[in-house]
Amino acid sequence: MNTSSNISCDGKWSADFQFYLFPITYILVMVFGLLGNLGALYVFIFKTEHKSPSSVYIISLAVADTIFLCVLPFRIHYHLNNNNWTFGNTACRLTGTLFFSNVYISIAFMSCICVDRYLATVHPHMYLRLRNTHCAAAVSACLWVLGGTTILTFMFTSPDMHTTGAQVSCFENFSEDEWKTNLAPYSAYSLVFGALLPSIIILVLYPVVARRIARIKTRTARNALRIIYTILAITVLCFLPYHLVYLLHVLWRTQVIHNCLLADVIYKARRVTMALVSMNSLLDPVLYYFATSHCKWTCKWNFNKLKPKKKRGVYAISETL
Repeated sequence: MNTSSNISCDGKWSADFQFYLFPITYILVMVFGLLGNLGALYVFIFKTEHKSPSSVYIISLAVADTIFLCVLPFRIHYHLNNNNWTFGNTACRLTGTLFFSNVYISIAFMSCICVDRYLATVHPHMYLRLRNTHCAAAVSACLWVLGGTTILTFMFTSPDMHTTGAQVSCFENFSEDEWKTNLAPYSAYSLVFGALLPSIIILVLYPVVARRIARIKTRTARNALRIIYTILAITVLCFLPYHLVYLLHVLWRTQVIHNCLLADVIYKARRVTMALVSMNSLLDPVLYYFATSHCKWTCKWNFNKLKPKKKRGVYAISETL
């Protein structure tokens, strides 16, 4: 290992800011994210009469976000307790796997929304033949089965918690051997199929769709553009930084990167991007809002009830007052 840097290479990396960054970020994401995602599920399931393929994908995305948000209290406690896990090995495997798998499930369903909007804009005749919720439900079911299988496999094969003195680490501080024999194959699989391919779909197809839609001067077209820009913003702000740093993190943990100064920077950057990637569950409700322009998310006061009603030439106050 290269020891020319002035950063110690003893493997004891520190980032004290994480003990403030993670709890504050996760609490904000959990509170406002739950309000937005549960509200979206209520609107799409109970208030939307004619469901479209996009609404099916959005329901799945909101379910994935809700599961992720229910895991956050455990991560908040973990970081407030100075990264000391107290809930046991089974809870660590379950919450840790669900925490990180949300990233790839979210990207998958955003890619489905992207392809759906692409077909509707660029190939409208084909889209009309395929436009039914059965196809979208089948695609969603396949993604859930694939994601669930991967989650269960990783849960039962992932390394156990690490204990250093009185400190118990959950889903971090794995050894070099565990990275090379177990974690590296999963990381390569998730980076290629869970991040790279969906990101290419979003970053390539959506600009094409945006150019087509920009020529159409209608309210529907403007709303579609908002959906596109929202997904692009979530991808660029939340997912891309996380996966770029995660790639460097894997290269460091598998001893491809040896520079100690760079390793310290990667360690700290990973903490920041983990907080950033959790923000996608907070930003997704913005996407839901633009996708349901025909629904009323805000409660509007009916001021007509507050006005005197005219009946047979006599003004009367409404009984609802």
